[in-house]
Order: sequence, then C-alpha cells, then structure tokens
Amino acid sequence: MTYTELLQKIRDYTEVGSTVLTDSICNGFINDAEFRILREVDSDNNRRYATASLVVGQRYIDVPDDCLIIRSAQIVDADPDASPDTDRVIIEYRDTNFMLEYNPLDTQGRPKYFGYWDNNTIVFAPVADKAYTIQINYILKPPGLSSTNTTTYISTYFPNGLLYACLVEAFSFLKGPQDLLQLYEQKYTQVIQGFSVEQMGRRRRDEFIESAPRLPKQG
Repeated sequence: MTYTELLQKIRDYTEVGSTVLTDSICNGFINDAEFRILREVDSDNNRRYATASLVVGQRYIDVPDDCLIIRSAQIVDADPDASPDTDRVIIEYRDTNFMLEYNPLDTQGRPKYFGYWDNNTIVFAPVADKAYTIQINYILKPPGLSSTNTTTYISTYFPNGLLYACLVEAFSFLKGPQDLLQLYEQKYTQVIQGFSVEQMGRRRRDEFIESAPRLPKQG
C-alpha cells in the first residue's frame, strides 16, 4: 500500500473528503499509527547496529541518530593491543544511579556496564582505559510513510494494521460513532497479534528444533 492509497482509504472509510481530512491531518494519523505499531511490535526490519571507538578517559558516547531503543552493547575486541583479536565481551545494562555509585571517580578499565545518560547519550563504567571498539545493537525509528517516502516496510507487509490504526486515529479526531471506533480498534488488535507472531515468533525460531509456534487457546 502506497502513501496515496492509504490517504484515499482513510477518506473512503470515514466518508470524509480532503477538505476536512487534509494531507497534513492524515499525516498526523499515519505518524501516530506508525509509532503505535513500532512500540507494540519489535520488527526485525528495524534492527540495526553501529560501531564506534571509545575515547580513553571519556565516560560518554553518542547513540546513533536513528536509535529509538538500545537492545544491547558489546566490546568488539576485548584487548585492542593483542593480536589476533580477542573475543567479544557483552556490556551489561545498568541504571544511571548504579553507574554513579559504581564509578564516582571515573576509574579507568575495560567497561563492564552501560546506561542511558540522556536521550542521546550513553555512559560507561569503568571509563575506557583503551580505545575499545563498541558495538551498539538497537531498534531504529525508520523513516515514516509520506509523500516523499511512498512505501515502507509496514505499509508493504502490514498494510491492514496500518490502515486500522490510522482509522482509530481518524474516528477519534472526527468524534465519530463509537461503534466504528471500537470496531477498528478491535480489528487492529486482532491483526497486530498475527504480525507479532510473524515478527517475534516465526522469524526468530528454528522450527526443526523448536517446532511451530502456537497461539494460546482462547476462552
């Protein structure tokens, strides 16, 4: 489903034309719907990683610009001075208060912990004593559907869910009939379960070893 097709479907389902549901208003519906889906389903398409070199004596490093949630962090080479490269080492996540108590004096060493300092920065403890290469594995905020980005992973592989989520936003905005608002909320809830099973179940399982995933029995 393309951007233009989605706009037309929103107006067709609500029976409200573009003079009321302008492109700008519909863009708001789409943005809110995409964020809802992104928060509710960890799509494989949104998994990314980035690497950077830690600076000796520096506690902080910027997160990637498109990072929404950090999944994990690891040191790529545990001993930069050794050859060949040594094994990767996982860095454990800790709360910022823990980080401050653990290393109040910026003691240097191989980092064992990381945490969010703010929305754009993560902090390490101990502070790096060598130029370790750090790998950040994260969930990105992908470019949304728009007039200049006419298709996305969600619009292609989960078009019905995107439509229903947009209709929930549209009927809320229009203060439309509650039965229709509830209908599309229910439809969205139904289809998001299937999309979730696909993304977090079937795509991440070895059916030879684990067998096929099954939904819990209802009722």
